[in-house]
Amino acid sequence: MLPSHTISLTIPRNWVDLYETIRKPDYFPKWVSGLRGASLELEGSYWKVSGAENAVKIRFTDHNPWGVMDRYVDSGFGKEAYVPMRVVGNEEGSEVLITLFRQPFTSDEKFAEEIAMVKGDLQNLHTLLTT
Repeated sequence: MLPSHTISLTIPRNWVDLYETIRKPDYFPKWVSGLRGASLELEGSYWKVSGAENAVKIRFTDHNPWGVMDRYVDSGFGKEAYVPMRVVGNEEGSEVLITLFRQPFTSDEKFAEEIAMVKGDLQNLHTLLTT
């Protein structure tokens, strides 16, 4: 089993409305730092990232009534990284949760950087949706 870390952030918005706003793949470059400035092109069942630092392909879960926004990221190294994401109701607001699995051969420092980046991405999302 891979070690994991879940990051969450509260956003003062109805969870269904939030999910419907942010679930589309073309919304991710607006708040995910690794995709900022990139464009996504549908290529079969993957979205190919153009303009990012690395050649990346991402699969997203289908639209669903549960707020599940999992993605599978293929960085070209032969194995997809699974990144679970959920939007869940918290009274009149929402919790956005992203779980990172520490991939084999990832150092403590690199995993800490990935966690910090996701925290920053969630803060970007919060700012985008509340200002």
